[in-house]
Amino acid sequence: MSPPTRPAAPPLIWLLLLLSVTTGLVDAVSVLGLGKVFTANMTGNIVFLGFAVVGTPGFHFTPSLSAMLFFLAGAVLAGQIGRAQSGRPLRRWLLLAAMIEALSLWLAAIIATGFDIASQSPRPALYAIIALTALAMGFRNATVRQLKFPEVTTTVLTLTLTGLAADSTLAGGTNPNWARRLGSVAAIFAGAAIGAALVFHGGLVIPLILAGVLVLAGTAACALHPASAQPMG
Repeated sequence: MSPPTRPAAPPLIWLLLLLSVTTGLVDAVSVLGLGKVFTANMTGNIVFLGFAVVGTPGFHFTPSLSAMLFFLAGAVLAGQIGRAQSGRPLRRWLLLAAMIEALSLWLAAIIATGFDIASQSPRPALYAIIALTALAMGFRNATVRQLKFPEVTTTVLTLTLTGLAADSTLAGGTNPNWARRLGSVAAIFAGAAIGAALVFHGGLVIPLILAGVLVLAGTAACALHPASAQPMG
């Protein structure tokens, strides 16, 4: 009697690559539509805060600090929820995380309907969009971190590019996971390009709605995989 076949792992790689596309969309919204601030990339905000502290023209302390604080709040929330889901089906956790992220992005889209990019007003709307998108991205980062999936962080590419170079045949390596790494770079690039085009031609609403749709639809598709019924570790 042959041993039972173990179910394949859920297609997390494809979901993470899709989420990387949404990172490009959100960064396009924040950098091109909300002034010089990142809501997905906190390294950029640390740099911008350094510029702002010494009075560099065009850089402001409050937007970057707000983005960082709400990003951290989202990460804390995701950490709490992820631990509470331990032992429960993976799909339940993934869908809950996707709904929180998508709802945050869609609420930001609703607020963005009354926001003027040129004048960066009204100011309350500016900070509300920053807060909601940063919260969503902080939640996302903490969730992906708990998945412990190598090479695809969905938001940061510095280590990915370093790995591509350091592990390449030029460096004497064997090019491990090169396709996955390149896919991550291409996904964020594509999301940023699409997001930039949408922001320039239609404002912030469409890219935010699209990002939420991709997050929820992609996660739902992943959750349909039989392996997603397995309990979390």
